[in-house]
Amino acid sequence: MHAITNSGWIEVISGSMFSGKTEELLRRLRRAEIAGQEVAAFKPELDDRYGETTVGSHVGRQWEATVIPAEGEEMWDALDALNGHEVVAIDEANFFSNELVELCEHLADEGRRVLVSGTDQTYRGEAFEPLPQLMAVAEYVDKLQAICSICGEPATRNQRLIDGEPAHENDPTYLVGAEESYEARCRNCHTFRRG
Repeated sequence: MHAITNSGWIEVISGSMFSGKTEELLRRLRRAEIAGQEVAAFKPELDDRYGETTVGSHVGRQWEATVIPAEGEEMWDALDALNGHEVVAIDEANFFSNELVELCEHLADEGRRVLVSGTDQTYRGEAFEPLPQLMAVAEYVDKLQAICSICGEPATRNQRLIDGEPAHENDPTYLVGAEESYEARCRNCHTFRRG
């Protein structure tokens, strides 16, 4: 909590895939734990890449997490698990509904530090809700960049690949994956099939 105002706040860690968002989230969780703060981590039920109840980074670091639905009353029921937790982390915010914004604001209003990570753009380069809304109401926002897999420039886009080729613009927005399905790309190297 802020020492001056005694209030909670929201921190958003955003960027493209492979930019280190979850790694940064885990770093902040470790620091909070070292400081003796009670920590709770949550993740969407859709993301099981690193285990059903684990928040994991592409480099292998992990943290135990409670799995919650991406929307609805059951998402709010997860708050029942909080008991004096000062720091609440939510990974892969892009897999949640816009209700996540209200949930995070509620947690911050209770005086908690809320850490949220997720990609802010779809593979089409469009805003990936609810991240833009969370960024608007957050006290702190860090937008990380990866390295473009084509030219080596700073990458801010998610390049989805299907059998090695760019995805079609009409493909579903959600596809859980890692190196087998995505690359980080800069604005100039990012593309998708149209029509």
